Amino acid sequence: MESFLLSTGIVALAEMGDKTQLLSLLLAARFRKPWPIVAGILVATLANHAVAGAVGHWAQQVLSPEWMRWILGLTFIAMAAWMLVPDKLDDAAPSATSLGVFGATVVTFFLAEMGDKTQIATVALAARDSALVAVVAGTTLGMMLANVPVVFAGDRITRYVPMKWVHRIAAAIFLVLGILVLAGVGSAFFASHSQDLRALL
Repeated sequence: MESFLLSTGIVALAEMGDKTQLLSLLLAARFRKPWPIVAGILVATLANHAVAGAVGHWAQQVLSPEWMRWILGLTFIAMAAWMLVPDKLDDAAPSATSLGVFGATVVTFFLAEMGDKTQIATVALAARDSALVAVVAGTTLGMMLANVPVVFAGDRITRYVPMKWVHRIAAAIFLVLGILVLAGVGSAFFASHSQDLRALL
C-alpha cells in the first residue's frame, strides 16, 4: 500500500503542467468527447507505465545494491531539477482520422509519454521497490487524477492551480527521495536482495 500511495502522489504532482496534461486539454478541446478520451488515457498510461515498471524491475534484479543506490539517488535528484523546467506541447493537434477519438487518444498519449517525466519516475520507482504491480497501479492512478479533471473541466483548473508551486513541491519530494537513497536510507531493502542479486550476476 505504501508503494501504491507514494507512486500515486509523486506522479500526480509530476504530471501537473506536464506536456501530457497539456495534451489532455488539447484532446478535450478538439474532440469534446470526454469518456473516450479518459478511456484512451487509461489504456495508454497502463501500457506505457507497465513497460517502464518492467524496465525498473529488471534493473533492480541485475544491478548490484550499490549501483542501484547511486543510480536511483542521482535519478531522483535529476528529476527534481527537471520538475522546475516548464513543459510545452510541441506536437500538432491530434486528429481522430480512422482511429476514432479513443484510438487517437491512445496513440498520441502513449507517444507523448515516451521519455516523459512521469515515465522516468515510474522506472525509478519500480527500481526502488519490488512491488511492481503496486507501483504501476499507483503511477497510473496518479496520471488519471491529474488528467481526468482537465478533460472534463478544461483550462478552468489549470488557470487557478499555481503550477509553479506544484512543480516546486514535486521537485522537493524528488530531491528528498534522492538524498535519502544516497544517504543509504532503504539500504536494508537492497541488502535483503543482495543474495539473489549475486546469484544472478
